[in-house]
Amino acid sequence: MPQVTANGERLDLESVPCPLDQFLEDQGFLPKSVVIELNGEAVSPSEFKSHIVKEGDCLEIVRIVAGG
Repeated sequence: MPQVTANGERLDLESVPCPLDQFLEDQGFLPKSVVIELNGEAVSPSEFKSHIVKEGDCLEIVRIVAGG
């Protein structure tokens, strides 16, 4: 089964390869509420649909929190 690493945790995923926005939704994240680093490179939210998550990729996902 294909594996990716997200926030230091290895995940076995049948749905890989898939677009980054779909990966986020499958993992329970709202794409507009996160900042992503994919294989050491920051990915703009406008590029989530065009970046493909592949086996062996490493993601850092940070949830955006507003406060005041």
